[in-house]
Amino acid sequence: MSTLGNTRVSRRRFNQTVVAAGAAAATATFAAPAFLRGQSLNSKMNIAIIGAGGRGAADTAEVKSENIVALCDVNAHSLDSASTRFPAAKKFSDFRKMFETAEADFDAVVIATCEHTHAAATMLALKHNKHVYCEKPLTHDVWEARMIREMAAKTKVTTQMGIQIHATENYHRVVELVRSGVIGPVREVHVWVSRAWGLQSEEAAKKNRDIVKVTERPTEEMKAPDSLNWDLWIGPAAYRPFNEVYVPGPKWYRWWDFGNGTMSDLGSHWNDLPFWALGLEYPLTIEAYGTMPPHAEIAPASMSATYQYGSRGDQPPVKLTWHQGENKPEIWTQGGIPKWGDGCLFIGDKGMILSDYGKHMLLPEKEFVDFKRPDPTLPRVSEHHAEWIDCCKNGKQASANFHYSGLLTEANHLGNVAFRLGKKLQWDHKAMKAVNAPEADAMIRKERRAGWEL
Repeated sequence: MSTLGNTRVSRRRFNQTVVAAGAAAATATFAAPAFLRGQSLNSKMNIAIIGAGGRGAADTAEVKSENIVALCDVNAHSLDSASTRFPAAKKFSDFRKMFETAEADFDAVVIATCEHTHAAATMLALKHNKHVYCEKPLTHDVWEARMIREMAAKTKVTTQMGIQIHATENYHRVVELVRSGVIGPVREVHVWVSRAWGLQSEEAAKKNRDIVKVTERPTEEMKAPDSLNWDLWIGPAAYRPFNEVYVPGPKWYRWWDFGNGTMSDLGSHWNDLPFWALGLEYPLTIEAYGTMPPHAEIAPASMSATYQYGSRGDQPPVKLTWHQGENKPEIWTQGGIPKWGDGCLFIGDKGMILSDYGKHMLLPEKEFVDFKRPDPTLPRVSEHHAEWIDCCKNGKQASANFHYSGLLTEANHLGNVAFRLGKKLQWDHKAMKAVNAPEADAMIRKERRAGWEL
């Protein structure tokens, strides 16, 4: 049998292992929550929206075929705007109060708040046995991701992290190509994004868009807009006076206390592809570096993080390197591949696959002229939100469920931890500790303000 034939057989075994380990993959069923027990599968779900403005407005538009029965936002303007589209929905500024007083009204929750409040809202939904769609990144730190993943496993409700590209045909085809063995075993992956928001040099700032140029925490207190409940916006983070450098979004994105910069945001989309295709779960080591030293308050605009993953079944260990902003892979800078602004490159023993959100190619192109692409092997979905709704109604888990996306989120956060410490981390997944860096503990599990405990 040819080498390629052997590879394909082993890949089939690998695919079966990945599906089995996918924490109740899309075809698996579980004990039905109240919606499934009490209603026809043709019934509409009652959905609560937490974070009705900005990204939340787009998410709401994708689920408006169901019943929108509750709206929550800390900004009264956003809340009132959403209410004009769903006038029958109850309105709240504090999602904790929404669960206290209106929990019986809804079956599912869509969460699109700022990153630092994702976990608090998500955990409440899980504890109340509600299906959950939470925007990416799932949480603000590693510990939160672990707690959410474990609670989701206990409750068995349908969950989905909002990484909409996961549902696209292009991503499905790339995963199928990688698993087919056409480029052989993959031992190296590079992911790069051109976004350069965050702390950067003055020279870089002239070339790159940044949301705000301030580089230190403001000391002066400004009056918050009358429409904004600043205390609720702060949520579990340590209190600080209002300043316009934090809101409106996405200004908050670059501040460590509220976001994690480009890594956890776009990393949710781009690292999803190798995570999915290669069946990755947790790294063994993580190291990172940037063009500027770590800053205590602000995430970097440009950085790279390298993850070492162990073997999975008969798949070899793999090194995955993330690059953002000014940082690019050496093979890109030297012209070894097309210079796409953003991309994911799988390097196998027999070739490479280059992909972005909407297209992909096999490299070197001349080696694959006569290649016959494999038939589809992954189930297709019409759209990311629609998949979640369908799974909620049919007792299934969605493809980007909290088991899968929780592991992805943990890994992304660890890249930032390694960068901030300037140290290669030896990661003990079970203990949730960097065994060679006890100083990482405070970043793995951040302190929470009273009243916002998970």
